[in-house]
Amino acid sequence: MSAADTIFALSSGAPPAAIAIIRISGPAAFDVVHGLAGRTPKPRRASLAILRAPDSGETLDQALVLLFPGPDSATGEDLAELHIHGGRAVVRAVEKAMSQFPDVRAAEAGEFTRRAFANGRLDLNEAEGLADLLSAETEWQRKSATLMFGGSFSAAIEAWRQEVLQLSALTEAELDFSDESDVDAQNNRSISVSCSKIQREIESILSNPAAEKLKDGLRVVLGGPPNCGKSTLLNALVERDAAIVSEIAGTTRDMIEVPIGIDGIAFVFTDTAGIRDHTDDVIERMGIDRSQAALQGADIILWLGPEGTGPDHPHIIEVAAKSDSPDGLKKSGAAIQLSAVSGFGMADLKTAVADIAKTLLPPPDQFSVNQRQRALLADCADALGACQATDDWLIVAECLRQARLALDALTGRAHTEELLDNLFGKFCVGK
Repeated sequence: MSAADTIFALSSGAPPAAIAIIRISGPAAFDVVHGLAGRTPKPRRASLAILRAPDSGETLDQALVLLFPGPDSATGEDLAELHIHGGRAVVRAVEKAMSQFPDVRAAEAGEFTRRAFANGRLDLNEAEGLADLLSAETEWQRKSATLMFGGSFSAAIEAWRQEVLQLSALTEAELDFSDESDVDAQNNRSISVSCSKIQREIESILSNPAAEKLKDGLRVVLGGPPNCGKSTLLNALVERDAAIVSEIAGTTRDMIEVPIGIDGIAFVFTDTAGIRDHTDDVIERMGIDRSQAALQGADIILWLGPEGTGPDHPHIIEVAAKSDSPDGLKKSGAAIQLSAVSGFGMADLKTAVADIAKTLLPPPDQFSVNQRQRALLADCADALGACQATDDWLIVAECLRQARLALDALTGRAHTEELLDNLFGKFCVGK
């Protein structure tokens, strides 16, 4: 793989489709277009062209062609798009023709976005936001990813970086010219105050819930004794027969996990084996042990057992799941009364789950940082805190340098190839 190569890939959905979009990026992008279309259309205007094979002159397709000269393009280099008919044979024929040009090859996964990063069109945070936007399945995921991809987080980081650079300059002045009269004697206090301000802003972001909960979905575990209606309730929530329902106690032996979206929020609902104190069935006992472990790791628990017998958990919802049955558990008004069979109370349950979830997730209008970003922000905050704890200018200078390194790593100014390979490898080939 060479950055000097010109790359191409199908950037639209898999054929067959009405239209297929093939992107070409690199120094020979416009040469490829000229070789296929016989001319080079005007930039940034959709032009109709007949595409022909460069070796035989055979007509391949009629297409709309768009050219975007670098550096003002998505990748920062010359970029072309061919809007062709979306049949599989048409796409294969055009791709085969493009591969005949020298130093032109099919793109690898994420290579378009990686070139955009290398050419300064976006930074690591924006790239991660783009990846999250492409994989978003719920409204909250979309809003969070859009905020990150739009550059708001990167703008905040750059503002902190500029402040830290100014503080570093003041520190260097103290180190180099401390005996001169034009050096402000209050620099130490000024640096401490500024570091404290940035540290508080970073810690405010760190106090928000982690982005992984938003991306992976909150874990909602259904718990209770055998035959209390957990599997029936799960099937009603996901609106399909995900779990086997039976009157036989102990039917559910292992956990069943089903993703579902409620009110624009991603959840993973887990049906568990019925919990009881005594059983001679070794397999059922293993299921009960797994159920108890799942309840401990749950974000939200739906407890279908007797009132007050559920685990000690900050987010537990007691459910009277058989309110329409004569033998259903009778619970107080604090519990949600419902019937998974008739649908009575299901809307109330979903609302209660969504209301708790909104307190556990990053607000959609605030930054949602992932594990990588969180670790680097914490490093920066620690370094800024250390600046305030010393009067030694050498130590202050080093702490500010560490803060800058953490901020540079956040945006990708300082990075490793392994990190880039891991990030951009998650993209599809056309990105």
